[in-house]
Amino acid sequence: MERMPFKRPTDHYDEEIKYIDEKICELINKRKEISKDNPGYPPFDYIVSWAEKFNLYEEFLKSLFGALMNEKMYKPLIKPKVFKKTLPVLKCIEIDNHLFSITCIRQYSNASVVNFNVDWDSTSESLEDSTRRHTNFEMFIDEKHDCQMLNGTGGSGHFHYNFVVSPALPDDLSGIEIVFREYEYPFIDKTIGKNIIIGL
Repeated sequence: MERMPFKRPTDHYDEEIKYIDEKICELINKRKEISKDNPGYPPFDYIVSWAEKFNLYEEFLKSLFGALMNEKMYKPLIKPKVFKKTLPVLKCIEIDNHLFSITCIRQYSNASVVNFNVDWDSTSESLEDSTRRHTNFEMFIDEKHDCQMLNGTGGSGHFHYNFVVSPALPDDLSGIEIVFREYEYPFIDKTIGKNIIIGL
């Protein structure tokens, strides 16, 4: 999703630590390489030990390693430019009493926007049940296409998401399979339920 622009919090910077900050960036990159960009999250025992050893706050380190694990959240979002046309799709699949559907794909000069919906019978849900359904979806097509959530909204019985795909999909969508995976938290490896595969 699109993030709010980050504003530099202060004009102050101690130039004497520039070398250390550059080294931190180098080590983060090395960490990504060694872990094949899948570092996981350190056990709390390690964090407690490092906080004590390096005179740092545990909560700060927990937050830091959380940010390092979720670098994908900060990837710049491709913004669709120059609308061309809407391709009607109207494909759906029902899994565990939930209807997953793609109604249309909007074509732009540099990207496509996939319209994805989730519907279910919420007439007998309690407020607690409907709140529990607020999860996160990621979309996958193939190695050539990058997919990012543009926005999403919804409530009891219905969720609607728009995903940006770049480069743009062809106007002839036949043979393309779109896979959606549901997560409790964004960019966390543990999926909920089955893969949702919709063939176009």
